[in-house]
Amino acid sequence: QVQLVESGGGSVKAGESLRLSCAISTYMYRSYSMAWFRQAPGKEREGVALVSTESGSTYYANSVKGRFTISQDSAKNTLYLQMNNLKPDDTAKYYCAAGERWSMVEDDFVYWGQGTQVTVSS
Repeated sequence: QVQLVESGGGSVKAGESLRLSCAISTYMYRSYSMAWFRQAPGKEREGVALVSTESGSTYYANSVKGRFTISQDSAKNTLYLQMNNLKPDDTAKYYCAAGERWSMVEDDFVYWGQGTQVTVSS
């Protein structure tokens, strides 16, 4: 059983940065896709960034491309999301997720964290 625990959320002003972390409870002994999703109030959950634990390949949603960076530290079993130049539209609860397919489809992810809140004020 894989457990994911996010941290690093908070309240910041537009233009500032945050780094989210996702601690993974087990060694990722096989290829997984690790992703960050977010859900704003009244909106559907959307995928923002994806990384393959095996190849290191990444994918970003257009809304965050050039501002967010997804990375992993295999030695620490931790996934990160560096968020720069934050905008009020980035306000949401952010979730990390693990799945076995290279996909940003929510249903393809088996394991989910509880989420961490990010609030960006103008």
